[in-house]
Amino acid sequence: MSVFLYSVLPPLGLYTLISRYLLKNPHYLHWKKKTAFYCTQISHRGGSGEKIENTMEAFTNAVEQGSQMLEMDCHLTKDGHVVVSHDENLERQTGVDKDISSFNLEDLPLYKEKLEVTFDAGHENKSGTDRKIALLEDVFRKFPKTPVSIEIKEDNPQLMREVSTLVKRYDREGITLWASEDAKIMNKCRSINGSMPYSFSKQRGILLLLLYYTGLLPFVPVGESVLQFYLPRIINRTYKPENSEILKKNWVVSLIDKTTMRKNLFKHLSDRGIQVHLFVCNKNEDIKAAFDLGATGVMTDYPTLLSTYVKTHMGVDDPNSSNTPEQLLLGQQKHQRLEQTLPDQRGNPCVQTEQD
Repeated sequence: MSVFLYSVLPPLGLYTLISRYLLKNPHYLHWKKKTAFYCTQISHRGGSGEKIENTMEAFTNAVEQGSQMLEMDCHLTKDGHVVVSHDENLERQTGVDKDISSFNLEDLPLYKEKLEVTFDAGHENKSGTDRKIALLEDVFRKFPKTPVSIEIKEDNPQLMREVSTLVKRYDREGITLWASEDAKIMNKCRSINGSMPYSFSKQRGILLLLLYYTGLLPFVPVGESVLQFYLPRIINRTYKPENSEILKKNWVVSLIDKTTMRKNLFKHLSDRGIQVHLFVCNKNEDIKAAFDLGATGVMTDYPTLLSTYVKTHMGVDDPNSSNTPEQLLLGQQKHQRLEQTLPDQRGNPCVQTEQD
């Protein structure tokens, strides 16, 4: 026992002290990552609580209301067009029980007039007349400077190549983010276009937590530019998981919350230039919780609600302001000192940094 105490505890203690110090001061080992975008307000599916999800009308409304990034999923039609749709099978969205890949572009069915907001159970989109499934190219044409997060759900190299081709054609490699929960798919996306920034896959997110809890994270390079993750407190409240029995257990959600929602982890990532986007926050109290945890950005189905919250609580008054990430951080710190007053007003701020 004495040998253990003298030979193991001192180096372990020193390792712990160094790790904790570097967790708070990562600049001693890592250059701060620079991206061409810094997004505080992200619209989920174009803001599916306000317009029909993933339509050009929804994306237009989101940008007009202050969204700085558009989040979307893409699929490939039978005749090779990249379209924006959350689901590959269209039954939920259109009532037609067929996959997008079985249709030519001109034969795609229209969206239903009303769709339930997946992350706001029991609520439908408030309005919207555009029911057409959007082309990714149309999104790029209309919003050439707006960052876009594209999630690839299916292991389809042709889809990945077509997305990459469009990204290059419209000269937006710096502001288009690869996203996928599947590490295998993400690796293929990166092999096809390694110039695009990318987010953490599920497997890489688990590794991130392991590195954090073992104290190794400050010593390890990280290639990802964005961490996108659920705000656990919404599960079983605004978001009702249908295909995961385990997530329906409150103790599991509580464990996920306590394990993943770590302020010093998010601050460490932010200090290394890695943005943290928490989703899908559709209530003022959830937006507040996400920013209080240190999220650099919040994803929502209600872009007008989010922009109002940022304007009201974080000191961003000018929709065309050019506040830096550091100024936004000061706004977040100010916001954390405010009492929890949650009005339903709406606003339109915007923040973006330039690429080095």
